[in-house]
Amino acid sequence: MTDARLQIVPYDPSYLKDVLDLSMLAWEPVFPLMKEAVPDYVYAAFYPDGWEKRQLADISNVCRDDETRIWLALKGDAVAGYVGLRVHEEDSMGEIYVIAVHPEFQRQGICAAMMSHAFDWLREQDLAMVMVETGGDEGHAAARTAYERAGFERYPVARYFRKL
Repeated sequence: MTDARLQIVPYDPSYLKDVLDLSMLAWEPVFPLMKEAVPDYVYAAFYPDGWEKRQLADISNVCRDDETRIWLALKGDAVAGYVGLRVHEEDSMGEIYVIAVHPEFQRQGICAAMMSHAFDWLREQDLAMVMVETGGDEGHAAARTAYERAGFERYPVARYFRKL
């Protein structure tokens, strides 16, 4: 690594493996805490073959999805993070659909830089607002803190599950 400056660049499929590896590392501490917080049948329904298999499939699909614009945060030669955005024109709303920072680069302002880039791009699309969703469990506490620091206001949502 010769240049450690942060660059935010459009996603290129040649980075898929880096994005998937980063995703697994970034969410590894999250899923055990989430599993503790939700009913067993809910977790089993979402992750019947384990969170790893589902996460790899979900992020792979996002990287191929034409409706999601993805940017990479590069620090030198390393993929330090990525952000995926979706546009909901009917609501004049952008969505941070996915965002992750490699654990080695966390708490260095990379998430904030990616969100700032996202806000600028969404403003260029003439949208009125941006939303992001995350879990209310302890595993997602750091994400909630990052979003609140970026000026997001929490919208009260209740999601209920019932076993059949």
